[in-house]
Amino acid sequence: MRRPLSLSLRLALLFALVTLGLLGGLGAYLHHALGQQLAWRDDQLLLGRLERMEALLDDGESIAALRRRPLLYANMLGNRDSLLWILDPQGRPLIEINPPGLAVPELPAAPEGRLMAHAGARLAWRSLNHEGRRLTLVAGKRLEERERMLAAYRLRLWLAMGAGTLLASLLGWWVARRGLRPVRRLAARAQSIDARHLHRRLAVHGEVSELRELSRALNQMLSRLEEGFAQLSRFSGDLAHEMRTPLGNLLGATQQTLQREREPAEYRRLLGSHVEEYERLSRMVDTVLLLARTEQPAGALAREPIDLASLVGQLCDYFEGMADDDGRALINRASGSVMGNLDLLRRALANLIANALQHGWSGTPVIIQSRQTPQGMLLEVTNRGQGIPGVEQERVFERFYRCDAARSRGGATGGLGLAIVRSIARWHGGEASVCCESELTTFRLTLPA
Repeated sequence: MRRPLSLSLRLALLFALVTLGLLGGLGAYLHHALGQQLAWRDDQLLLGRLERMEALLDDGESIAALRRRPLLYANMLGNRDSLLWILDPQGRPLIEINPPGLAVPELPAAPEGRLMAHAGARLAWRSLNHEGRRLTLVAGKRLEERERMLAAYRLRLWLAMGAGTLLASLLGWWVARRGLRPVRRLAARAQSIDARHLHRRLAVHGEVSELRELSRALNQMLSRLEEGFAQLSRFSGDLAHEMRTPLGNLLGATQQTLQREREPAEYRRLLGSHVEEYERLSRMVDTVLLLARTEQPAGALAREPIDLASLVGQLCDYFEGMADDDGRALINRASGSVMGNLDLLRRALANLIANALQHGWSGTPVIIQSRQTPQGMLLEVTNRGQGIPGVEQERVFERFYRCDAARSRGGATGGLGLAIVRSIARWHGGEASVCCESELTTFRLTLPA
């Protein structure tokens, strides 16, 4: 696999290409302008020669006299690239200066004084009446000198473009290296951040404006990563603590039983106790798996329309026996529908109802209601009981957190019930919160419209 070019080299090459394009365009324009200027100069020279020859003839010089004095008009030409014909009405040359030996041109039927190219030369012609005859004056100039001059100019342009492009590449590489120095400084700072130094942050003040927003975004990402690592560390410690209790019970009871022979009834009691601990561990594992499931991308699980009144009614029927044992009533005031995963939403509401039954006062009702808000559908589970202190209202959704800070045995969720509720809410794109007013505790589940 080909190694990608560095950003400095890419910028230098782009700078060189831009410079080459600019120099090439400028050189093409100058070359064209020079060619136009040379052509205009030669055309004016040819027309001037025609005027001087016409002036000689108008001064009374005859063709025979001009033939006897060829130096008179040959000095007007001055080099081997110049041409001159004086043609009779039949197109035969009366006077001819033609060092290259070109054929007499055939002039087109066009207005007098026109210019044209012929056999690598530029020609101009004009007709006049002289001594009762109509003569045609033709002046010309070979284009070889002009082409040699333009070729030399093109060569200099190519050399200048090559040198300019090379110089632009070197300057571009130097400018890019110097300009990207803040990026290298940012990369070096980011390289020093690892799992043990997530508290470090990238410098924002003093950075160039283009990197300031990037540094802020990276710092926000680092804050989220630090929070996630801290939460994962707390979760690992809490999970180890929660699993240590049942495992310790299992190990201690088994070691004590194996110290001597026991009656079959004692072994049966031991196995029954082990089954309870195994069930607790199984519930804990299932809960952790559910948390992992809800932290998957939102598209990994199916969604469907859910009728809230029907769902809450089913849950009220399920918890009716537990509520009756405590002299409590479950009041269903839910209505409307949402789009979500039925199993996850049922689990979240079941955890909230079970939490209300566990921590609410005996003989008080548990109210489940819903209402539409600008943010979406709001589900509320309200119970009357001892409130949650304000500083702990956010932490109740952390895994294994309990308000009394006791590590006692949890319920069916193993201390993860409210953490599951928050994970399910966030999977749906919503949020979970709690509000305590006097003796009323309300857990809220917000689901987006």
